[in-house]
Amino acid sequence: MFANPEFFGLLLLLPAAAWWYRHAHPHHYATVTFSNLAAFGRESSWRGQLRGSLPILRGLAFAAIVVALARPQSFLKNENIHAEGIDIMLTLDLSSSMLAEDFAPNRLEAAKKVASDFVAKRPYDRIGLVVFAGEAFTQCPLTTDHAVLREFLAKLDCGFLQDGTAIGMGLATAVNRLKESEAKSRIAILMSDGENTAGYFKPDVATALAKEKKVKVYTIGIGSQGEALSPVGRRSDGTYIMGLVPVSIDEALLQNIATTTGGNYYRAKNMTELARIYTEIDRLEKSKIDVSTLRRRSENFHPWLWAALTLLVLELLLRYSIFRTIP
Repeated sequence: MFANPEFFGLLLLLPAAAWWYRHAHPHHYATVTFSNLAAFGRESSWRGQLRGSLPILRGLAFAAIVVALARPQSFLKNENIHAEGIDIMLTLDLSSSMLAEDFAPNRLEAAKKVASDFVAKRPYDRIGLVVFAGEAFTQCPLTTDHAVLREFLAKLDCGFLQDGTAIGMGLATAVNRLKESEAKSRIAILMSDGENTAGYFKPDVATALAKEKKVKVYTIGIGSQGEALSPVGRRSDGTYIMGLVPVSIDEALLQNIATTTGGNYYRAKNMTELARIYTEIDRLEKSKIDVSTLRRRSENFHPWLWAALTLLVLELLLRYSIFRTIP
């Protein structure tokens, strides 16, 4: 950028100077008329031809001086970012009922997409992933490598865990991953579409553990109302048999977990509501980020002055040596 760009208006003098040199300048010299130039050999030598380029050097020198007057500058910008992030464990139900098709294409794919978008919005937080069905498993420990985490999310599918809904096991596993965290804020986002039907760790015990370890839990019940097309069995080739099944979410349990630990309970009946819930959680749990910026300005007009001086000296040397004329 330039500190005084208004000086570029001086460049308009160059076309005027070129016109004057071409049309008015020749009249300043006396002329001698000859009837025949044969005695002089060629009409012009290479010196005569090149001498006409001397004004170009002077014009370039003038242009370089104008650029120097405009004061080109560069800015060096250093940013120091201090982020006080939040440790978050996403805790996702992988029971077969998550394949219900009341969300497009099903609850699981909708949950994966919204969770992935949530992760992308929080670059300074450590986020991990716990999945549960009839048992619980840490799919990804707390990490700031969100590309890896989102890859794990994308590959999630029902069927590799024993079927069932062990909400207590899922919550206990998430708390166990967060209990050693030194972050000032530790939260778990637990999503389920059913009732606790499995696991040796009861939900009330897991809730008490979360409260003791100061882990705030946001719970989400995912599923429409009434009936939904859900898995009712499995064929010998592993594919699911679908049928209409009543939507049954233990909202009282999820509400109790959230209230006891200082979080909130949400009910997502469609994709729009699910996205809104994650947006709300993102708003409530903001990371503290301090950014200090150092700006240093550097003047860059010196090379242009040197270029102008070099061109002027070169023009003078050529004019009064190789291209010198006889008065």
